[in-house]
Amino acid sequence: MSAFATAGTPRRLSQEEADAICAKHDRLWTARPGGARAVFSWMDLTELNFRGRNLSDADFTGAILAGCKFAGARLDHAVFFGADLQDADLSETSMRRSDLRGACLRGADLTGADLFEADLREGSIAAIDKGRGLRLLEHAPRVAEAQGATLVGANLERSKMAGIVAVRADFTDAILKDAKLVRANLKQASMAGANLAGADLSGADLSGADLTGAVLVGATIYACNVTGAMMEGALTDNPLGQDVSDLPYEEMIKAHALWCETGGQEGRPSTFDGADLRALKSVKGFNLTALSAKGAVFYGLDMEGAQLQGAHLEGADLRACNLRRADLRGARLMGAKMSGSDLREALLGPLMISPDRVMPADLTRLVAKGTDFSQADMRQAIMQFADVSRSNFSGAILKQADLTGAYRQGAKGLLEPTIADG
Repeated sequence: MSAFATAGTPRRLSQEEADAICAKHDRLWTARPGGARAVFSWMDLTELNFRGRNLSDADFTGAILAGCKFAGARLDHAVFFGADLQDADLSETSMRRSDLRGACLRGADLTGADLFEADLREGSIAAIDKGRGLRLLEHAPRVAEAQGATLVGANLERSKMAGIVAVRADFTDAILKDAKLVRANLKQASMAGANLAGADLSGADLSGADLTGAVLVGATIYACNVTGAMMEGALTDNPLGQDVSDLPYEEMIKAHALWCETGGQEGRPSTFDGADLRALKSVKGFNLTALSAKGAVFYGLDMEGAQLQGAHLEGADLRACNLRRADLRGARLMGAKMSGSDLREALLGPLMISPDRVMPADLTRLVAKGTDFSQADMRQAIMQFADVSRSNFSGAILKQADLTGAYRQGAKGLLEPTIADG
């Protein structure tokens, strides 16, 4: 029996009753007569279907929502204080600034959910009892060994998660920039590839957690327990490879620009293979044609409008970079990391070498999860076995792009055929 019974048995709603409440809420949002805010507080909605519904600002305080289906729903600013969301399907939902304090998300699926500035801190609900006064309510566990919640690719930027218990939760590729994770229990959590830049992990327990390839730039890790944690490839404030401060950058960039301007007659091409270029902050609008930066770290750089035609960027880390309107025609990006970057209106089409020869951009095995390719020119791009899950291709030109074997789960604007024909 649910612990809610101690405060009085919650009213069980049928699907038809819930749909009627949702219809009134929709009328309220569309300014039609007969509208009313959806209030489901202290109700039993177990396993009901709310897929694709607009329930922003709805009140689910203390509700039993175990196994409910919310996939694709809009739940911005909704109140889930103390709600039981065990095993609920919240995948691809929009829950921006939602109140989830004290909610039970054990086993819930929040894959690709947008939880920007959501409040997931500790919280308890007090109920009045005539004999004993105020007392706390707790959700009763539904399984002996509860599995962790799934938050793969979720956006948790600037979320409040102090004190959260997320043992064995899956945060793979999640965005946790500037999140508050003070004293969070993240034992054995999977955080591979997660972006924790600027996050506050003070006193957090990350023992046994998988932080492979995670971004920890600017993160506060005071008194953080990382015993047994896997940190291979994690990006921290410490430079990787050769720091750009060790290179004669000013001389090299001038020589490279001169080489580009004179068609190779003067100057020389710059080589930044394996270099950590984060200290540059910006190369906005730079002419870096044919740049060689294999395995280099560009993380977070402002590269808007940079000319990188024919550049060798194999294995480079270009995550969270601003590459809007950058010219990457014919660039070699095999195995590069580009997750979370902005490539709106970027040029990733073929580079003309001669009147009868063109060189397509090679994005084979590129990892570009949650990347914005909207309005980009990607004609003839080779994207074999690339991971573009949850990326946005709205308005992108994909004529003859080769997506053989590409992983595209949750991607927007992609054609279904293997070879996109525009």
